[in-house]
Amino acid sequence: MNVLLSIKPEYVERIFSGSKKYEYRKAIFKKQNIKKVIVYSTMPVGKIVGEFEIERIIEDSPNNIWEQTQEYSGVDKSFFDYYFNDRDKGYAIKISKVKLYDKPIDPKLKYEKFTAPQSFKYLAA
Repeated sequence: MNVLLSIKPEYVERIFSGSKKYEYRKAIFKKQNIKKVIVYSTMPVGKIVGEFEIERIIEDSPNNIWEQTQEYSGVDKSFFDYYFNDRDKGYAIKISKVKLYDKPIDPKLKYEKFTAPQSFKYLAA
């Protein structure tokens, strides 16, 4: 099973350039067998632009996550702190094997009644 993640264009760029190797989330998938993330770049792009494999998922306090991931976070500390404000727990998805598609996919042509997920959406592999 795969998931479709909505990610802002600036972070999508950093993922595919290799400067962002962790994707932070306040909530994570309940299903355990997720191996691949399909990347939906939010507006103004509005396209599925690539994919990556999940190497592992770190579940910990935001402070511990930052200590482990800051070098390849792709964000600054103030944004990170704002994002996880008042959270006791957070998640960092370790990104590996990125693949940028040659041609972005219009999700409305691929999926019937497509709506961009707030966070993520499960997809059949």
